[in-house]
Amino acid sequence: LEIIVTILNVNDNSPVFKQTNLTEVVPEDTKVNATIVAREDLSASDADLDTIFYELTTIVPGTEGYFAIKGVNNPEMYLQKALDYEKLKSTTLVLYARDRPVDSTDTTNTATTTINIFIEQADTKSPWFLPCTFINTDKSICISSPYTGRVNISEMSTEPLILEPGPIYAIDPDYMLNEKIVYSIVGGDTEKVFSVDADTGNLTMNRVATSPDSYLLQVMATQVNNIQKYSIVSVEIKVINKSDHPPYFESRIYNGTVFVGLAPRSFVFQAGVPSSPLMIAAADDDFPNV
Repeated sequence: LEIIVTILNVNDNSPVFKQTNLTEVVPEDTKVNATIVAREDLSASDADLDTIFYELTTIVPGTEGYFAIKGVNNPEMYLQKALDYEKLKSTTLVLYARDRPVDSTDTTNTATTTINIFIEQADTKSPWFLPCTFINTDKSICISSPYTGRVNISEMSTEPLILEPGPIYAIDPDYMLNEKIVYSIVGGDTEKVFSVDADTGNLTMNRVATSPDSYLLQVMATQVNNIQKYSIVSVEIKVINKSDHPPYFESRIYNGTVFVGLAPRSFVFQAGVPSSPLMIAAADDDFPNV
């Protein structure tokens, strides 16, 4: 008598990952759809030879949507949304491997692996001139105001020029990288009256200004490691006549009279002449006809 025995495979083995904890460092400028972790590094095996079903979840609130897997049976992980180091510096994902579909009523064995993601800041921003004003809520764009200064006509200054709202200064907004910045004048100074120190940004004079016309310089801040990362700011230098005399008041003492009960912003009248508003006058001998 020949007896044929068929052994039925019982689902008594759980899927097994090669690693139960992975760490990946992802550059901030990684392209969308780029592979972050290859399929072979995330695939699980099953001694029962069952088809494996995968599900990727994010366990750090507020960091959802950046990473995904290619399909329910393909655990290759890719970048789904562009990264921004200012918004996302790290996150943790959990990849589930099941030997039955998620909605199956059959007994299901499950394995998990944890994926730790750290974002590496990339050189994505051009220099910012300071001070500057943020124009968006995430503070990724900062607009600077022009610098202004003045020099005396036909007079050579040997010191760095004093500018408003402050000295020429730019930073690398990719602050974790903080690349070195150099300065140069790229426009508005055909006569080479001015120079800018490449390292400090100090603006100095090469020779005297002989024309009363203002100079509108264009100063560029460039990253040393990448000349394509640069910003340009305007610097207006006004040429004025030298002031030899300080201004002075025409009288050392002014006397006025006010009346009880007057409304705010009412006139103060001259003492002894209640019909004439009090006038305070100053003069400057540099401008005798004014």
